[in-house]
Amino acid sequence: MTHQSTAVASRTGNNPFLRTVSALSTLAGWCSSAMIVLAVAITCQMIFVRFVLNQSTIWQTEAVIYLAIGATLIGLSYVQKLRGHVNVDLIPLSLSKKARYYMYLLTLSLSIGMVAVLLFYGYEHWKLTFDKNWKSDTVWGVRLWIPYLSLPIGFALYLLQLIADLVAVVLKIDKPYGLEDV
Repeated sequence: MTHQSTAVASRTGNNPFLRTVSALSTLAGWCSSAMIVLAVAITCQMIFVRFVLNQSTIWQTEAVIYLAIGATLIGLSYVQKLRGHVNVDLIPLSLSKKARYYMYLLTLSLSIGMVAVLLFYGYEHWKLTFDKNWKSDTVWGVRLWIPYLSLPIGFALYLLQLIADLVAVVLKIDKPYGLEDV
């Protein structure tokens, strides 16, 4: 087992909810990576078509933009799972163990609340584009509900991972901010 998989396993224990959310976040990470690879491949194809074949492109730029945005949103939960976001731990390090615990509960609860609001409005926006069958005003005319689906899916997965992180600390499976007692 690698160091990374050992670290993640130590944060889920045998808890089925935590293990399921961890697996979903990993799957989201793979999907996000695939979207980035696909965007790069489409960019290469677009360059070939424009500069070698001297033809115009129709759908490539729009597809790359949607893939990049989708990869960012779908990948949120995976980055959270790996604690890949930029962390400033000066304040948590200077606090006592108990104060650090309560600060973690507060900050994660606020984060969960904010992401829940983003999920609500992201779903509303996606539903509107789906119900009205909106299309982009480009030559390609993609149905916008397809790329906008990354809003509710990405925020739902991110919300689940934040809740799992909170549960792991409350159940003493993980430490607040991933910091060992100092």
